[in-house]
Amino acid sequence: MTISKDIEFNFLNEDELERYQKHLTLQEIGTEGQLKLKNSSVLCVGAGGLGSSVLIYLAAAGIGKIGIIDNDHVEKSNLQRQIIHETNKIGNLKIDSAKERIKKLNPNIEVFTFNTRISSENALEIIKEFDIICDCTDNFGTRYLINDACLILNKPLIFGSVQGFEGQVSVFNLHKNSPNLRDLLPESPLKNSIPSCAENGVVGISTGLIGIFQVNEIIKIILKKGEILDGQILIFNLLNINMKKLYLKSDQVNKRITNLTQFVDFYCEYECFEKDNKINAIDFSSLFKEKPDKVLLIDVRENEEFSHSSIKGSISIPLSNLNQESDLEFIQKESLIKEVFTICKSGKRSEKASKILSQFKIQSKSIEGGIEKIKEIFCD
Repeated sequence: MTISKDIEFNFLNEDELERYQKHLTLQEIGTEGQLKLKNSSVLCVGAGGLGSSVLIYLAAAGIGKIGIIDNDHVEKSNLQRQIIHETNKIGNLKIDSAKERIKKLNPNIEVFTFNTRISSENALEIIKEFDIICDCTDNFGTRYLINDACLILNKPLIFGSVQGFEGQVSVFNLHKNSPNLRDLLPESPLKNSIPSCAENGVVGISTGLIGIFQVNEIIKIILKKGEILDGQILIFNLLNINMKKLYLKSDQVNKRITNLTQFVDFYCEYECFEKDNKINAIDFSSLFKEKPDKVLLIDVRENEEFSHSSIKGSISIPLSNLNQESDLEFIQKESLIKEVFTICKSGKRSEKASKILSQFKIQSKSIEGGIEKIKEIFCD
């Protein structure tokens, strides 16, 4: 994939002149600034909670070329915060749902989609095609990967993070002496078993707010206006409406990254967890048929879903209740004599469930494809 940068627009069409009227009247933007936005390209890594508001406001602002990388599908539980997607898009790829939405919002923009998970194999090839990179992911392995790729390619990175009612936003690698993620977090929090927002929960408004702050930084960088959060971390708490800035210094030691192969194992902390803690539906069905008494199958869907359809022999513990002491004690006791498996509709929630259990030293495997795949196999 190559994004042409040879053509630079020096005019706004009639639709754009009317669409961006409120921008054009601003002294800080005007026609010159709007053309800068039109001639810029931004890659949004992730089309979930943060990505939803980021993509909507990038498109509305008139960013000429927008990239979206994500390989996830829309689930009903996403809709509480991922406002770019709609109920009728459940089951669709997020990149397709997001692209359709922002093209309807602004048909003047170009949208490039990547149905894949960003990795050490494809990160440099994809990121090099865009001017600014916006991190809208929710796991630390991927965050470090994006950060390091941006360091190698000298790309500014817009960082955003949410958990519960709190969010953070910063700008990394804007200039030669700017800090980066490794200055903020020299060691991966994965080693200390800190859960992601997906595991701990998040109020939907916080992803929208932090996403808007991220777009604000992108616009200021393109326009070269205002004070940019370079070397600063903005922290916002929605419960008490408290906002504060922390200052971050750059350490040259954290810039000594020449290629992504240096840290493949580091990035793989998260990815390797997924590989080691998954089982495909065929292998599980064989095991379950042979030794059902040696298997603890935990269905982490909501109670309503479980009562509608479930696999005989499974027990219902919704993902939202999985960290309750009584449930954990039961699972821990059962894990001494049984192999633990987690299951949901498609496999996404069960992945999160297995991560949560691992934090309590309970080994489990998530079933790929979820309950629909298992039922399909059992029916054959």
